[in-house]
Amino acid sequence: MGDKVAGIKQKGGFRACTFVFVLSALENMGFIANGISMVLYFKNEMHFDIAGASNTLTNFFGSTFLLCLVGGFISDTYLSRFATCLVFGTLEVLALVMLTIQAYSKSLHPPDCGKSSCLKGAIAAYFYGSLYLYSLGCGGNRGTLPALGAGQFDENDPKGAKALASYFNFYLFATTLAAMIGVTAIVFVFIDQGWWLGFLISSVATLIGLIALAIGKPFYRIQQPGESPLVRVAQVLVVAIKNRKLSLPDNPEELYEINKIERVGTEERIPHTNQFRCLDKAAIVPKDSTAAAPWRVCTVTQVEEVKILARMMPILASTIIMNTCLAQLQTLSVTQGAYMDPRLGSIKVPTPSIPVLPLLFMAILIPIYEFLFVPFARKITGHPAGITQLQRVGVGLVLSVISMTIAGFVEVKRRNAFNQSPPKQISLFWLSFQYCIFGIADMFTFVGLLEFFYKEAPAGMRTLATSFTFLSLSFGNFLSSAFVEIINAVTKRITPSRQGWLHGKDINKNNANLFYWFLAIVSVLNFVLYLYSAIWYKYKQEKYSDAKTTTTSVLDAKEEKIDPDYGEAKQNVPASSDDDRI
Repeated sequence: MGDKVAGIKQKGGFRACTFVFVLSALENMGFIANGISMVLYFKNEMHFDIAGASNTLTNFFGSTFLLCLVGGFISDTYLSRFATCLVFGTLEVLALVMLTIQAYSKSLHPPDCGKSSCLKGAIAAYFYGSLYLYSLGCGGNRGTLPALGAGQFDENDPKGAKALASYFNFYLFATTLAAMIGVTAIVFVFIDQGWWLGFLISSVATLIGLIALAIGKPFYRIQQPGESPLVRVAQVLVVAIKNRKLSLPDNPEELYEINKIERVGTEERIPHTNQFRCLDKAAIVPKDSTAAAPWRVCTVTQVEEVKILARMMPILASTIIMNTCLAQLQTLSVTQGAYMDPRLGSIKVPTPSIPVLPLLFMAILIPIYEFLFVPFARKITGHPAGITQLQRVGVGLVLSVISMTIAGFVEVKRRNAFNQSPPKQISLFWLSFQYCIFGIADMFTFVGLLEFFYKEAPAGMRTLATSFTFLSLSFGNFLSSAFVEIINAVTKRITPSRQGWLHGKDINKNNANLFYWFLAIVSVLNFVLYLYSAIWYKYKQEKYSDAKTTTTSVLDAKEEKIDPDYGEAKQNVPASSDDDRI
């Protein structure tokens, strides 16, 4: 047994995460380069107008991040996280190859028709088929990969808890460095050498990342799928509705819960809480029942799992507006940059490469945050991550408001200069102000959400819950498209010119600055909602005193227990005592 335990301890940790970092970096390198450039590809090669190109891109992003839920659900229910990454990664490579073929073959390009979209027939089918296959592959991969890496650490161990907090920072650092290469080297290839070559490079990079992930299999703690999280949620909702007319017992201990012996090897126990008491009716034991049945009565633990998800929803909802702002920044800024001076001395910088500035700033700031700020804050708060996840998210939301406000003023300066006679082009690097501030905001919010959803979720739902981070991105992109359409429709009726703020193909005749300020105002209102939600939220695994934050484990907290024969983690397996833990 001692040899087996020693073998298990060699699995997981940052060595295993190295392979996860490789795939996340190489895949993100192409995804970011494609994402910030494709609005030009849609406009110049596929002949969309500004609104059409912007909405096509934001719908693509929205679908990609929405499909992260598919990857999370499959890896929690049917396949391991490792296998899920390989399946969806393969689909992603196939889609990139299809995009490469269309970009290369002029016969697959539509003629310019002067309309908002010129795609028809087989060309349209091929375009949308390859684009949304890319969305499916990329989404499923992204929804699973962060949890695969996080699963290499035991958060119930103090060292593991600190390592887990660091993991999410290093995950962002790896993707940031790769994104810097993407927005410089690959974007240069897109603009200077051809779209097909840029897509081909992205295909090869993702394929290499998949091979690296497969090579690392001997080092992974592989989490095996368990009972469907959606079924467990559905059972609670259905039984609670059936029992809606029953009265709750005065003592919560009278609610149904399996005992310690019954739950060994099957499920954890989460203590009862007083929020969402209506759901407790699912745990009322039927008087006419001699044996518990899943669709007749649910355990308190199962009910609490649903409560945890319910408590997460306001946090998720209050981050959507920030991602709407991000979607607009990625599309409008590229269009603005086409009318700005791209020269930095003797170097001509492609407009889509402007995000390299905030990425560079983030690449410098993340190590400073991890190695200086976190240890300093940890001494004060006692929290493994220095500050709580929701505090990180709050900082990001405030910075996003500042970024949108600045973006509006920069657009006024750019448009006024260009509309002079003769036209003047201000430097492209004016865009760096809004980009840099939003880059810092994204660093705080993205990592904060990833860690929040992973740590707070029930262990059997962790991959699905982690993908909620990308669900926020998805809704943000879809809302961005809706905002563009709604704002254009409304402002077309009320403005003296009878033109929408973002009408037509010429941004110099638009009022993009007003749209930025509209987003800033909405973001302020959203931050008020977030503050209320964050104050109301009760952490699952952490409690706070007046002087110091301490980390505690929930009673009989669920572990992803390692099988001593295979080094595989099994979901829904508790450690019933210290002697049972490996």
